[in-house]
Amino acid sequence: MRIMGLDYGSKTMGVAVSDALQITAQGIEIIRRDRGNKLRRTLARIEELILEYEVERIVLGMPKNMDGTDGERTQRSNELKEMLERRTGLPVVLWDERLTTVAAEKAMIEAGIRRAREKEYVDQVAAALILQGYLDYCHHMDGDMK
Repeated sequence: MRIMGLDYGSKTMGVAVSDALQITAQGIEIIRRDRGNKLRRTLARIEELILEYEVERIVLGMPKNMDGTDGERTQRSNELKEMLERRTGLPVVLWDERLTTVAAEKAMIEAGIRRAREKEYVDQVAAALILQGYLDYCHHMDGDMK
């Protein structure tokens, strides 16, 4: 079974999944929305990916301010968490996503991806970084995947 990581943006949703051993995260897709607040198609696509990858848990990036306080998008992330839990029946873990977009941009620059193409992949890479952070933490805590 795998774990899915999500980076919830204003008009996109970056998606990543773990390998079957839950050791590494790979970005798989960016779901784009015409309207930022319309999530019906996004949730339907997430459900399709859950079935395809046999996902057992979701890790959702939680936007925090640099001082650790809740960011302006925290409420929307909490609402998405509740929607995902209701629709999928899976547990959803909120994970601090501070600096993941910055780290994703840096990784793409180091990989030689041109700035013009960076926006195409940044949310997907950020989702992978969110999920990898969670996986590393869980394995550090004696493999307790809670």
